Amino acid sequence: MLPFSELLIFAFAAFILVISPGPNMIYLISRSITQGRKAGLISLAGIICGFLFHIVLVSFGLTALLLTIPLAYTVLKTAGVGYLLYLAYQAIKPNAKQLFDTNPHLPDDRASKLFSIGFLTNVLNPKVAVFYLSFFPQFIKPQYGSVIQQSLALGLTQISVSFTVNFLIVLSAAKISHFFREQPSWVKVQKWFMASILTGLALKMALTKAK
Repeated sequence: MLPFSELLIFAFAAFILVISPGPNMIYLISRSITQGRKAGLISLAGIICGFLFHIVLVSFGLTALLLTIPLAYTVLKTAGVGYLLYLAYQAIKPNAKQLFDTNPHLPDDRASKLFSIGFLTNVLNPKVAVFYLSFFPQFIKPQYGSVIQQSLALGLTQISVSFTVNFLIVLSAAKISHFFREQPSWVKVQKWFMASILTGLALKMALTKAK
């Protein structure tokens, strides 16, 4: 059983990652603004199911990997550090697309299409798979018990954080978009703050030793 303190640290990391710019958030904001909150919530349901898909695969995959290949932890840690530094760079790179520059002319879609696009947006996003494969092993320890149970606990924690944050984004998408367009200085602050946190997480991960 994972200690509660470890889950809190992981939840914080999941929170930082979920508020970083990405295709899931852009899709939710676009649909919420152009088609309403109901469409945003249906899209969110698809994205959450996409997370469940990844978690099931990673939970069983990590079990086999970590128990059979001793070098796997080092490889995955290196990938995780690189992934976090990549996200930090994406947050502050010049001429990056603004997160809140959404397309106001998107056509209205049926509920089934909104759900399926949300699901596929998440399932086909390689960044999600890289996050699970590289970040989960930093918190999973054999002495805490079943690797599968630990993976599922981390996955459910990540989903809870992601759902809560994205749910609030859907409910306030228009206001958030308007605020950041009217206050561009806050966008710069958000970018550098995000980059600093992601870099800090990368350093913490790099200095973490397998137990």
